[in-house]
Amino acid sequence: MKGFRSTVVAVASATALVASACGGDADDAPPPPSGPVVEITGMAYSPNVITVDVGDTVTWNFDDRGRAHDVVGVGGEAAFLRSPLQATGTWAHTFTEPGTFEYTCTPHPDMRGTVIVR
Repeated sequence: MKGFRSTVVAVASATALVASACGGDADDAPPPPSGPVVEITGMAYSPNVITVDVGDTVTWNFDDRGRAHDVVGVGGEAAFLRSPLQATGTWAHTFTEPGTFEYTCTPHPDMRGTVIVR
């Protein structure tokens, strides 16, 4: 009987631990983007051209049915405009200088976008 009780207590404790790890409070969720958002879906950036102000943060939302993409600056922009390759989630970049910034997707070079910062 003692072995049975220990097993029940261990299972109940493990279940509570898993439930608390999976639950999470609403406060744990990242805040929604406060600036412009570029959706990555259908093998495209949408919108593919966006105009923002200096200091704006652009968020890219990766949601293309499991296909992995990235955001990589073209030319000199590649040094600072470079997201990880990912299939889901978001990545954000704050533009601190005016200019035209072109970017592409490494595995899908036909995917192209432009951020115009004024």
